[in-house]
Amino acid sequence: MAGELILYTPLGSTVAALSWSSGSALMRTNGEVRHFESLDALIKQAVGVEIPVAALFAWLAGDHVAASGWDADLSQHDQGRITARRMAPAPLAELRLVLEK
Repeated sequence: MAGELILYTPLGSTVAALSWSSGSALMRTNGEVRHFESLDALIKQAVGVEIPVAALFAWLAGDHVAASGWDADLSQHDQGRITARRMAPAPLAELRLVLEK
């Protein structure tokens, strides 16, 4: 699996550009490139908490799959919005995604 994801602040500036392929992942921030052994490790570094990557890709596709400790709201998926909340383990986390089509 390979892909790219660009993370933006609520004001629209770029926080990081993430890219991955089989066996490697890169994060570009402020002109710096960091290498990671997996997409899971990269995402944890980028957002500060572990995110269920397999479930995240399912949510992006509109499939409501369960992820331990997480509650995903896909009710606005058709409008390009997804919200997921991690209730356990601490710390609590909220992931809000706005998809460009």
